[in-house]
Amino acid sequence: MKKVADKPAKLHIKKGDAVKVLSGNSKGQTGTILRVLVDKQRAVVEGVNMITKHVKPSAANPQGSLEKREGTIHISNLMVIEPATKEPTRTGRKLNDKDKLQRYSKKTGNFI
Repeated sequence: MKKVADKPAKLHIKKGDAVKVLSGNSKGQTGTILRVLVDKQRAVVEGVNMITKHVKPSAANPQGSLEKREGTIHISNLMVIEPATKEPTRTGRKLNDKDKLQRYSKKTGNFI
């Protein structure tokens, strides 16, 4: 019998969130999330953790090149920036007026 994989846990970050990097080479930098890799628990943040990618020569680009692009960062090293106060905050989940779980700031209690 095949074992069914468990559903991945919800993450505290989503695509489009403004985040601050807590540790690593890019510590203190801020940016917006471009992509979240749920299975690997990693995210790509705009302008943060830049890496050099070697691009092979092709018909369109016969010379080949070195391309700078964003690398992934583990989500434990990211903290959501609350839109209202522009401060990094821990997040939780609670029911809103329509009985739907929604993220909120643990600092201020406002919904994000």
